[in-house]
Amino acid sequence: MSYPPPLYKGDGGEVSATLRPHTASPDLDLAATGAAHYLATGADTGGKFGLYRWEMGADPTGPAPHFHRSITESFYVLDGEVRLYDGKQWLTGVPGDFLHVPEGGVHAFRNESGVPASMLILFTPGAPREDYFETLIDGARTKVMTQEDWTEFFLRHDTFWT
Repeated sequence: MSYPPPLYKGDGGEVSATLRPHTASPDLDLAATGAAHYLATGADTGGKFGLYRWEMGADPTGPAPHFHRSITESFYVLDGEVRLYDGKQWLTGVPGDFLHVPEGGVHAFRNESGVPASMLILFTPGAPREDYFETLIDGARTKVMTQEDWTEFFLRHDTFWT
């Protein structure tokens, strides 16, 4: 494997880095279940990746087993204990544990510990997951989406439940 072709054609570099302070407010309030921080969206990275800090409250929460056809998903546990499903079994992830899921890999995550937990979630390439997260929260709060709406929504966001 080699490096990809250069994307930056300039000679001297440029000032283009951004810093998101750890004190920044969450981009998505998940009510009593936690919060999401959009660290680098697909729009921010030119579609290369999306990186999110997912904070889970003490109550059990998380998606059921599913897979994606067009994106990979990786998890890095920051704090607490997160249950990670690798397609065969549920494993307990602790700070420093990393789970990578290639396209088509069945996976899930849950916080079942009874205390808050957090992790980084990395998607490659950088699909527009913000709409996915926000619609899930809004749809759950308002309950105005029909079963047909949910089916179309999950297909549009490359999420297939097992």
